[in-house]
Amino acid sequence: VQLQASGGGLVQAGGSLRLSCAASRTIFSFTTMGWYRQAPGKERAWVASITRDDITTYDDSVLGRFTISRNNAKNTPSLQMNSLKPEDTGTYYCTVDIMTTILGPPTRYWGQGTQVTVSS
Repeated sequence: VQLQASGGGLVQAGGSLRLSCAASRTIFSFTTMGWYRQAPGKERAWVASITRDDITTYDDSVLGRFTISRNNAKNTPSLQMNSLKPEDTGTYYCTVDIMTTILGPPTRYWGQGTQVTVSS
């Protein structure tokens, strides 16, 4: 499956953006979906996850400002980002963990990133 994140852009501090993740096909047998981001000059970092049972978790830096959800039609993740800060700037990547074998661990698929730039 191929994933593509979209919805990024340039926004002022305090603004909002909604990121989406398109998939090349409907995803079945997934376990967890998530979002990561990579700020300039930094390692890629986890932002938020949602499980098949819709249990959500967030990095402390975005807790209360970001909301991850699942698009039920194709089972892809979305990320609503409110009260954006300059430190939220980076390339955002969606992920989906898919069970590709019965007994093995899930395989993580990464989407092409989308750039988010928050100006102060």
